Amino acid sequence: MKYLIVPGLYNSGPGHWQTNWERKYPNSFHRVEQTNWNEPIKQDWVNKLHTQITAAENEPLILVAHSLGCITVVHWAMHYCAAHVKAIMLVAPADVEKSTKKELRDFAPIPLQSLPVNSVVVASSNDPYAAIDRTKIWAAAWGSTHINAGAVGHINSDSALGNWEEGLRLLQSLHTKA
Repeated sequence: MKYLIVPGLYNSGPGHWQTNWERKYPNSFHRVEQTNWNEPIKQDWVNKLHTQITAAENEPLILVAHSLGCITVVHWAMHYCAAHVKAIMLVAPADVEKSTKKELRDFAPIPLQSLPVNSVVVASSNDPYAAIDRTKIWAAAWGSTHINAGAVGHINSDSALGNWEEGLRLLQSLHTKA
């Protein structure tokens, strides 16, 4: 099983758990590389994701998304189907509908249809970019398991999670169900 990392706005920097996982497990974790991390265009981001998923069609995949990457994955799932995508882990989805960041407006509205594979939404009770009540609504609409990770901010490098071992355990649990 391979893991496709789907970062959010500005990419995941050197202290981010996504980067740490990719560095620690280079044979298993690979990153979607967007053309423009600072001024995202929904269709461009979805197309890049689709291209990388298609390129890995001989390998079972679990998508591991963060923030705007989560919303990108959900948009992708509403338009494409890939039998080799076995599960989806959505960490700290960004509320693009309520954001004041103009660069996120293109990603609204957030699709509310069921995802085609087993999925989990991991959210923080004090995420500045999405209220936990909103993440519960999305998880229910997507048919995802909702996990409250506690008060850990946006579950990014500012959260100082290092390798985020709890996230790896959640991913392993998702992998087992895939």
